[in-house]
Amino acid sequence: MHSLNPDTLETLRDGVVIPAHPLALTSSRSLDERRQVALTRYYLDAGAGGVAVGVHTTQFNIREPQHGLLSPVLELAAVTVDASGRDNVIKVAGICGPTSQAVAEAGLAAGLSYDLGLLNLGALRDATIDELIDHCRAVADVIPVFGFFLNESVGGRHLPLEFWQRFVEIPNVLAIKVAAFNRYQTFDVVRAVAEAGRAGDIALYTGNDDNILLDLVTEYAIPTSIGVQKVRFSGGLLGHWAVWTKTAVGMMEEARQYRDYSKPLPQEFLTMAMEVTDANAVLFDAANGFAGCIPGIHEILYRQGLLAGTWCLDPDEALSPGQSLELDRISNAYGYMRDDDFVAENLDRWMR
Repeated sequence: MHSLNPDTLETLRDGVVIPAHPLALTSSRSLDERRQVALTRYYLDAGAGGVAVGVHTTQFNIREPQHGLLSPVLELAAVTVDASGRDNVIKVAGICGPTSQAVAEAGLAAGLSYDLGLLNLGALRDATIDELIDHCRAVADVIPVFGFFLNESVGGRHLPLEFWQRFVEIPNVLAIKVAAFNRYQTFDVVRAVAEAGRAGDIALYTGNDDNILLDLVTEYAIPTSIGVQKVRFSGGLLGHWAVWTKTAVGMMEEARQYRDYSKPLPQEFLTMAMEVTDANAVLFDAANGFAGCIPGIHEILYRQGLLAGTWCLDPDEALSPGQSLELDRISNAYGYMRDDDFVAENLDRWMR
């Protein structure tokens, strides 16, 4: 069984910014290796504590035989992180598909020195809870597991409280990303972790695009048979943080001060939290059922020069009507979120 370096595990539990890594393509929709590497360098220099690759933001269809991009994209990111000289950067690989595929992807990721596998259960839409748990255990036998509660609108499946209560009993589950966009379902995960006595063991990461900053400063106090268990989110693993990443790192550090009671939580932070939600609604195209979520991320990176265009592997995947104008609006309204100057100062170096 692949295990996690103790220092990296401590970093995971303490909490970091983990951008969900996009896919850089040329106009012919082939991999743009130079810009793919530049993106990874951007995230590292912006202060991200990890990268998640082969996930939704990287486009699930990199796995399709006609593209065959899963292995090369995972390898590029791993090599770039390892060459950076930074210690304990958390490498997360997306893992998808039925059990045979998921176990194979876990083996690939472990072989490329990834620390955890972000386990997407969307392909097991009709599986029973017993079948889901067997699937998760099979993957956990290969690589430490980063659980994933993915919103059904973007390819997830409903996962009830009973699933989470059993999932957190798997020893090699070390983290869970909650991207349900739903407070009730988020509470199910928190409750399961607390009741299992794993509040200080399993790191919770927000993927709740409608509640990013509030997740990072909320403390849960869950009554259990072993007493009240206090649970907090450690950090975030987000496609939203694939853009304006340096600012996201600053927001995370500010949230950490409030989370750790170093400073009282001011009203201004709550206002900013709602502004981040507004920005996310545009980036992820909530108005159109998230149809333009990946192109929305690409558009910001294109405007900054990190990407050469907004192309996706699926030619039909593009910005929704009116989304570009909405991106103009949030870029102008929330200029403090942008890190354009930082990108401009470093882009040539990242592209070498």
